[in-house]
Amino acid sequence: MKKQVHTDKAPKAIGPYSQGIIANGFVFCSGQIPIDPATGELNTGSIEDQTRQVLKNLGAVLEAAGTSFDDVVKCTVFLQDMNDFAKMNAVYAEFFKAPSPARAAVQVARLPRDVKVEIEAIALVK
Repeated sequence: MKKQVHTDKAPKAIGPYSQGIIANGFVFCSGQIPIDPATGELNTGSIEDQTRQVLKNLGAVLEAAGTSFDDVVKCTVFLQDMNDFAKMNAVYAEFFKAPSPARAAVQVARLPRDVKVEIEAIALVK
């Protein structure tokens, strides 16, 4: 059985997907991009600003699922430019405490709305 996760504190899905799905004790969070859910405006700032907004959005989805960053077991980070890795990583470290989740980080040809970063996550739901 699966349950859809929805919150107004994260950007609305812009296609046929859910912000998150709870199944078998996990929540699978869709990738978040740096859209301010209150205004619908895209954050076009620095990689640090964009990463912070992405993680705030992701945190809202986790909270709506009844979990938090502490229960994340896997993240995937998609970067427009791998040269931004260190700056993204510094902001990322503000949100995750040890033991840090498993993670992959990859540079991609293009991201939705030409943002600099997108992050998805899988977390335990208690």
